[in-house]
Amino acid sequence: MRIIAELPHPEFKISILNMNQKFIVKIEQGTLEQSYKMAEVDLTDGINSIFELLDEAFLKTVSTRFAEMRKDYQDAYFRYNY
Repeated sequence: MRIIAELPHPEFKISILNMNQKFIVKIEQGTLEQSYKMAEVDLTDGINSIFELLDEAFLKTVSTRFAEMRKDYQDAYFRYNY
């Protein structure tokens, strides 16, 4: 697995990796991580297609999901400790 690109973003660290004819988009925010795998053959323009997929609407849902993930973790942590 190797990193082939990193995209600048004010809220996330976005890395694009390549492994076994798949692109892996890894999006990190603090201790949380989301990853999306796409087969190279499903993308007509290679890595440029990934840049197009990561539009504002998609990244907005990623942000919402991070908020949900953080809340889920905090709720579980609270149940564990109290």
